[in-house]
Amino acid sequence: MGIGNIGVPGLILIAVVVLVLFGRGKVSSLMGEVGKGITAFKKGVAEGKEEIEDKSEDIVQDISSEETTDKDKV
Repeated sequence: MGIGNIGVPGLILIAVVVLVLFGRGKVSSLMGEVGKGITAFKKGVAEGKEEIEDKSEDIVQDISSEETTDKDKV
């Protein structure tokens, strides 16, 4: 039996053991921290995506302005 073959009954058993060992309050606070971490990660990914899009727009504008100045020189 490998890790990939746990199934629903195995997951329920693991959840019960975790609740017994750590208690409901500790598990709920831990899940709250995990949720905050996921939210912060998503926010960071979104900000990084916006920054990349802004830089790509600046590069496109620079290239298009260089093309117009090159045409003026001819």
